[in-house]
Amino acid sequence: MLNRLTILKSFLWASVGVLAAVSMVRFTRGLGAVTNLSDVSPWGLWIGFDVMAGVALAAGGFVMAATVYIFGLEKYRSCVRPAILTALLGYFAVAVGLLYDLGLPWNIWHPMIYWQHHSVLFEVAVCVMLYLTVLSLEFAPVVLEHPLFGRPIFQRFLKFLRKITIPLVIAGIVLSTLHQSSLGSLFLISPARLHPLWYSSIIYIFYFISAIGLGLMMVVLEGLLTSWFFDHKVRKDLLPGMGIAASVVLWFYVILRLGDLTLRGDLGLAFDGSWQSFLFFFELGMAAILPATLLLFRRVRSSITGMAICAGLTILGMIGYRLDMSIVAFARPEGWGYFPSWAEIAVSVGIVSCCILVFIFFVEHLKVYDEPAHVKPGKPSHDAATLHDLMPSEQASPRRYSLVALMAAVAALFFLPVSGAEPVRTPVSTPRMVEGFSVARQAGDFHALEMCEPGDRPLSAESPIPLFAINGNRNETLVLFNHAGHVDREGGDDSCRLCHHLDLPYDLNSACFECHRDMYEPVSLFDHTLHVQKLNGNDGCTECHPDGREVKDSETSTACVECHLNPEATSVIIKRPDPRWQDAPGYMDAMHDLCVTCHKRRAREEPGRFADLLERCDACHDADYGPMLEEMAPVRNTSRLIVQNGDGH
Repeated sequence: MLNRLTILKSFLWASVGVLAAVSMVRFTRGLGAVTNLSDVSPWGLWIGFDVMAGVALAAGGFVMAATVYIFGLEKYRSCVRPAILTALLGYFAVAVGLLYDLGLPWNIWHPMIYWQHHSVLFEVAVCVMLYLTVLSLEFAPVVLEHPLFGRPIFQRFLKFLRKITIPLVIAGIVLSTLHQSSLGSLFLISPARLHPLWYSSIIYIFYFISAIGLGLMMVVLEGLLTSWFFDHKVRKDLLPGMGIAASVVLWFYVILRLGDLTLRGDLGLAFDGSWQSFLFFFELGMAAILPATLLLFRRVRSSITGMAICAGLTILGMIGYRLDMSIVAFARPEGWGYFPSWAEIAVSVGIVSCCILVFIFFVEHLKVYDEPAHVKPGKPSHDAATLHDLMPSEQASPRRYSLVALMAAVAALFFLPVSGAEPVRTPVSTPRMVEGFSVARQAGDFHALEMCEPGDRPLSAESPIPLFAINGNRNETLVLFNHAGHVDREGGDDSCRLCHHLDLPYDLNSACFECHRDMYEPVSLFDHTLHVQKLNGNDGCTECHPDGREVKDSETSTACVECHLNPEATSVIIKRPDPRWQDAPGYMDAMHDLCVTCHKRRAREEPGRFADLLERCDACHDADYGPMLEEMAPVRNTSRLIVQNGDGH
């Protein structure tokens, strides 16, 4: 007969099998094959749950370590090891989740080498890496206590780790405080994108306080579940103290959020009857108000069922809080909504399942709890259920779980696009002509561009200059480009060929979007149907395929440059395509290649004038350029600069 632990393991291994199938497709066919993410919605479930919620769910490690080693509450010492193990596995899960979310996962090590000390995300990355190291050292004594590591060298290392326990605990608390709060600080850069009921200038405090409450409840639920699956005795004497501590923290969190809304004058939004207001109270009620109220009653705090309900409510509510901020309450352009695909959900569930399986393994083989893991009397320590009556019992469990994982993986492959996803086409929108003027950015000739307000002129004596407003994918950002200024600086009309390296027939200096017609995907430059029509149908095949080969393709055709004569400029920035023109890269790649290449060249030629300024992204992507008109890009930010339409509106 299968016991509850066997059933749990079977489910977990099935999730791991599905994870393996999805992983194969994700890492061979890209994000588009398994996710509903896009350039407008680059943050989805893997960031909202795996990272934002995952880090918070692991907060019990530093909370319990501080409780025992800093505040000296020794009666909670039995909770430290499982809490540290949960935190360690949680942070590993965060790192693994990031591997799935990153478009180039093999670059995950870059923050360790390429420091971006101005970035909040850099601080988060460094703290998470350091804290993961600290957690590994904190949990290492549990591993080294196993008889397998009885050699003197391991025991000396064990003694050393025990001596530095307090410094490790202090380092863990400091690092946790930094990155638990910094995850909230990430949203400070998007005040116009996040709904006012969730945005605040003290988001980082909300994240830290909520992580403490969530960590306490996570330790409670973890202890209750472990006692149920492994028949441990529940330490009911610890529940009231942890319950009242969680209640105080959760009430403090509620008061902070409501008080902040009141001081900002946004509390009325919580009662305006919108779906955001209902979501706000549902989330806050589940995460804090309801469990914090219940925990005030000693009868609830002393009850296993009561504590389990309060812990479950807090955990689900706090996960919802982070998902709401990352996905639900985060504004996106109309028509660009996001809902996770089943494969995204499968990855998140699979990663959690892997962590639970590792947790179970450690509990079964190491002294994580004071009471050793065991099953009900009359059953051996291993899983005796078999797939076949004659199968040796020590082989039954591995074979069953392997079979379950394999069957789940095969089933998942039937629903996955193994051949890859069809790219979503994003046609390029042409630049708009606007009026603007240049302003000094800092010492020297380096400048920024700004647009004129409708009907107004700059206060300076300079006349407005025509600018291109380049916003190819209408994604609420744009680049201002002084075309005339570039022509003057590069040598007049003779410099056109530096950038316009290929023209359409009977065209002069074809615009970039004429060939680079898709924002992200390569587009073929060759229209076979058009060439057949121009060359008198099938009779003209020999014009391009003169050698009479049976296989007529681009490799055997006449080179395009033999008919389309267009001399190359002597100092062209972008190399001309191959003689047989095939695909033009996406508009974004083409523009970046052109502009960045030229800017780097100019920075090398005049380092005293430009230093590294010209190579920075904000040399072109300036946050002060302001929003476009609604028909160009519906931006939800506040800026004093508005693009002037061609008709003056």
